[in-house]
Amino acid sequence: MSDLENWIRLAKLETPKRTVALVEHFGSPSAVFEARPKDLMAVEGTSQRLADKLRDAASQPVDKEIEALDKAGARMVTYRDPDYPSNLRQIYDPPLVLFVRGTLKEEDRFAVGVVGTRRPSEYGKSMAFKISRDLAARGLCIVSGGARGIDTVAHTAAIQTGRTIAVLGCGVDVAYPYENRGLMNKIAENGALVSEYVPGTGPDAWRFPVRNRLISGLSLGILVVESHVIGGAMITAGIAGEQGRDVWAIPGATDNAASEGPHSLIRDGAKLVQKAEDILEDLGIEVEESPQRPSIPDNLTPEQKAIIQVLDLHPKHVDDIMGECNLAPASAGSALTLLEMQGLVRRVPGNSYVRVM
Repeated sequence: MSDLENWIRLAKLETPKRTVALVEHFGSPSAVFEARPKDLMAVEGTSQRLADKLRDAASQPVDKEIEALDKAGARMVTYRDPDYPSNLRQIYDPPLVLFVRGTLKEEDRFAVGVVGTRRPSEYGKSMAFKISRDLAARGLCIVSGGARGIDTVAHTAAIQTGRTIAVLGCGVDVAYPYENRGLMNKIAENGALVSEYVPGTGPDAWRFPVRNRLISGLSLGILVVESHVIGGAMITAGIAGEQGRDVWAIPGATDNAASEGPHSLIRDGAKLVQKAEDILEDLGIEVEESPQRPSIPDNLTPEQKAIIQVLDLHPKHVDDIMGECNLAPASAGSALTLLEMQGLVRRVPGNSYVRVM
């Protein structure tokens, strides 16, 4: 049996803390499978059930997993490899192996996890985008879970200015959610897709809370953008606290249920964050003039300037914009279209607009 096959056999058991202890004790995956049952059970934490699973796993073929790994253009990084993220080594139960599409870099240890609801408000999406973009532009890697909502926004923003890592609750060869398959390819080009699950593993619901410890484990701290009090983002924040990581939260509107999670974190001591500089200061990183922010052109028309001044991160209906700016429908429509083309405003559902700046 090859080392690659045996690492994969151990990974399929999905008991990282136990399998790491066994490899440490016996010296290699092959030695683990060659050990007698009584010797296996002499290692603290090894039960009869695990010893039986190891016996059964020793003869199981892993050709499909190896083929899927190769087809996906991915590789395996064991916890003994130099490329294994140093931040992950510090947590209570680091993965035995990581399956990686893309590249892991030493500087990725300077990372911030950005998490939140799968159904964010326009305000939440705008805040997640701006902060992720600005942190990535400063050289921090943005870590998230590749899911719909805030995760997708954070990855998309980070790609524009720097690196990002998506920690998946399925195999690195599985596109989930399916509509993010294009984004996943971009992440692999601008960072990495990472999973502790063997290729071909489906997105079973129970796997996502388990993988959340890797999002926080890879990061210096976790930023919660929007979340209900009970949700995956709050689980990640709780794990981050247990791992000794920083926890940050963005305040939101009091009438938005997705603000309840961040507000509860702030009440419990999480730092309130309004901009990327708040996190940089908390990490002791020198704050200079924010790079790569889009500037407002000098040649805006009076109508465009008026619209920019009345818009913020909260959606405003076009009728309210016309009323506050005293603009006719044709003038307002033309000005909004040009502003949208310049990336200064964004149209959102309900015939409303938000300011991007």
